[in-house]
Amino acid sequence: MTTITGAQDYPQLKLHIDGDWLGAEGRRSFEVRHPATGQVLAELPLANAADLDRALESADKGFKLWRRSTPEERAAVLTGAARLLRERGDVIARNATLEEGKTLQETRIELHGCADLFDFYAAEAKRIYGRVLVRPDGERSLVMKEPVGPVAAFAPWNFPIHNPGRKLGAPIAAGCSVILKPAEEAPASAMAVVQALLDAGLPRGVCQLVFGVPDEVSRHLLASPVIRKCSFTGSTVVGKHLMKLAADNALRTTMELGGHAPVIVFDDCDFDRTVDLLAMAKSRNAGQVCVSPTRFYVQDGIHDRFVAALSQRLAAMRIGDGLDPATQMGPMANARRPEAVEGLLADATARGARVLTGGERIGNQGYFFQPTVLTDLSLDARIMNEEPFGPVVAAARFQSFDEVVEQANRLPFGLAAYAFTENGRMANRIGAALEAGMVGINVTRMAYADAPFQGVKHSGHGSEDGPEGLAACLVVKSIHQH
Repeated sequence: MTTITGAQDYPQLKLHIDGDWLGAEGRRSFEVRHPATGQVLAELPLANAADLDRALESADKGFKLWRRSTPEERAAVLTGAARLLRERGDVIARNATLEEGKTLQETRIELHGCADLFDFYAAEAKRIYGRVLVRPDGERSLVMKEPVGPVAAFAPWNFPIHNPGRKLGAPIAAGCSVILKPAEEAPASAMAVVQALLDAGLPRGVCQLVFGVPDEVSRHLLASPVIRKCSFTGSTVVGKHLMKLAADNALRTTMELGGHAPVIVFDDCDFDRTVDLLAMAKSRNAGQVCVSPTRFYVQDGIHDRFVAALSQRLAAMRIGDGLDPATQMGPMANARRPEAVEGLLADATARGARVLTGGERIGNQGYFFQPTVLTDLSLDARIMNEEPFGPVVAAARFQSFDEVVEQANRLPFGLAAYAFTENGRMANRIGAALEAGMVGINVTRMAYADAPFQGVKHSGHGSEDGPEGLAACLVVKSIHQH
């Protein structure tokens, strides 16, 4: 395993409030660490109450300005930011790998996904349509769409470039201002996204960037009458907490919460292609993906052969520092994740599960963990009920369609689900039967700029991406005139 640091070029970290970049002067700080070594990259300043009040005041003024902007002005900012992100891609991707751990190839893909999303919303900004209703002569009824208002947006660390882009693209296209609080573990990526928007001409006050103690920041922002919408990506537990806070001010909410994606592998699947796709999807960002395949239900006729092939494929992966071009899977993002995965594995094996490959940390520095395949799992094992958010396959066998649908839909989560079959009728049946906001049939990609990204049940509500993501930042007004 090769370790490359390169931490000396990591940027100085700052807040962005009311048009100013603010450093650590008199503020508490947070240590940002490189997941491959555990070494400190930089100190991140944390916003205090006065900073948050200033951000709220600026967002209020910024909204009053930006809501009057033309679609062409909003589009110019978003397309300009997309161009700058691509031009600065090497530096931004490298810093994202330094702070989050995933491979450079993954952060480059993520950066282009963010730029594509900005380009998409630049075009959608020009398609915010109302309608005129049929009325008698002398009367008129209009249905208008307007920006919802200042948005408090909270983004997690696992996609440090794309998640901030998701929180900013649609609100800016709609004419909203945004106070963005990304994860403290991966701040430089969010800074780069905000800087691209500012350099593309986003006016002062439209976007604030704050970091801080999460509960303190969320309580402060959501209690303010300035904020009209809360957008959150993260765990179901935290999402429910934020919904309760948002209810006090009747805020609109978009919640992309936890998942535990079932994967149904029928015995008529394209075997080799399915193994390859799922090995790549499972190892992507070391399994720290909300739509990562986690609960593998494999039809009895191919179960043993499939889990053996998947185990062999995962065991052969090159694990190392994400900055090393030869690395296929980087470390986990922080010290909490290997510990959490170890707890799930200990519980599973205590209940009779077998480890086919992996199951242990790698090395004595950084947060590396072996890709792991478990089988012979009991339904009461924690990993069959709790999202692992790590490079772990939890495999079980099934026989009938009804049996596997019942197991796939058993949990209260419904973000993503997958199925692999070469039978067209079976593909239609399973796609309709799965309770999830997104279903992949013979594919593992879920995120596209023009398609909604959302969950059902305890995995949240509302959409990001696609026209639906823009609609979530708009309110409807009816005007009746005589």
